[in-house]
Amino acid sequence: MDRRRFPTTTAAAVARHLILCGLAALLCSVAAAADSAWKAGVAKVKITPEEPIWMAGYASRNKPSEGVRLDLFVKALAVQDEAGKPSILVTLDLESIDREVADAIAGRCLKQYGVTRDRLLLNLSHTHSGPVVGLSWIPVYKMTPDQGGVVRRYTDGVISKIVGVVGASIQNLAPAKLEFKQGLAGIAVNRRRVSNRSLPGPVDHDVPVLKVSDPAGVLRAVVVGYACHATCLSDFQINGDWPGFAQAEIEKAHPGAIALFVQGCGADSNPLPRRTVELAVKHGEVLAAAVEEVLGRPMTPLAGPLKTAFEYVDVAFQTPPTRQELEARLKEKNVYRQSHARQMLNILDREGKLPASYPYPLQIWQFGPKLKLIALAGEVVVDYSLRLKAEHGWDTTWVAGYCNDILAYIPSLRVLKEGGYEGGDAMIYFGHPAPFTETVEETIVGKAAELVKRTAAK
Repeated sequence: MDRRRFPTTTAAAVARHLILCGLAALLCSVAAAADSAWKAGVAKVKITPEEPIWMAGYASRNKPSEGVRLDLFVKALAVQDEAGKPSILVTLDLESIDREVADAIAGRCLKQYGVTRDRLLLNLSHTHSGPVVGLSWIPVYKMTPDQGGVVRRYTDGVISKIVGVVGASIQNLAPAKLEFKQGLAGIAVNRRRVSNRSLPGPVDHDVPVLKVSDPAGVLRAVVVGYACHATCLSDFQINGDWPGFAQAEIEKAHPGAIALFVQGCGADSNPLPRRTVELAVKHGEVLAAAVEEVLGRPMTPLAGPLKTAFEYVDVAFQTPPTRQELEARLKEKNVYRQSHARQMLNILDREGKLPASYPYPLQIWQFGPKLKLIALAGEVVVDYSLRLKAEHGWDTTWVAGYCNDILAYIPSLRVLKEGGYEGGDAMIYFGHPAPFTETVEETIVGKAAELVKRTAAK
């Protein structure tokens, strides 16, 4: 060995070590800066009805609620990037809200907090054991005028509570770290196969999880998604169904943290088996266990900026029935077809024509390059979730249904052609003149692609 070369080699090694240490320190400082750029605030408030109220989701119910099995909540997560404008995700343990309720909430949040529509996302768990909300639903159910008054009072109160919890989440903004990862859970079964096993049975078993921690790593909030109807229970006890039990289980495992549930594209999926409290609890425990698996593994840190978009796109209806056809329906035995015909005739008398389309809201939240949240309105079938994730990234795309306006079932072209309840029969309950045309899927998917491109991280 030539010992004269040894000092030079040692010096080179030391130099390389110093360079690597400097690079590591630089990367750590960049990561720390990305983490410290986020602020998050979380809040929740109970929205359990304080008096017996007509329950949403099942036409077979013939009386108001008779008690409370599990409290209902509205929860809000405010997220703010370094640009300094908070965006608020609101999750509701409710079956549905209509456009009028959503607009009232958005209008008050804009006036009171300066939150624009693109930065307010409303998602419904779609529990069929919650109260009716919104005046447009009162004629659908067989309630008396006094019972309709209860719904009116509750609707006014819940709007105020939603606006209040949005404000509380903004007040609670503090430095935070955001991380994302997905798991799996086998709760959902495609319910269209129950009556016709020859039909395809697509489901979305993904469990997207957004973890919100403080700078010291203390868990503050967990946002979890899943695509499945909340229809385990159908009695007269108020509760959040299996998503409500799942959130309670997650919060029990993490005292001090708030769990928020985001319903996915589960319009054609049911939790099976079902119909007992024990099964509702068990399905909730299964989702909570899937969340724990995700939280126990390394997750992907999210960097900013948070880019948001909200737009409407017109989705067209098929040719509506004529006045003569509607008048003939008034003589049918089906009371819901009678009621729908009367409603359409009233529109004809008032407007001179039936609507040709519906303004469908879409919303995108893009968290840097690692996560895009696509929020779809209505009761969206699973085909949309599977297609949008295939087109925009399985690991970086979260697709939510039941957002902002539960206007109707949103069928894919496949489901529309197959027909049935989700394919168009349910439209009479939502007060629309006819099913959607065969352009519905391409219209929605095309607008989603446009908004994803607009908000894409550079």
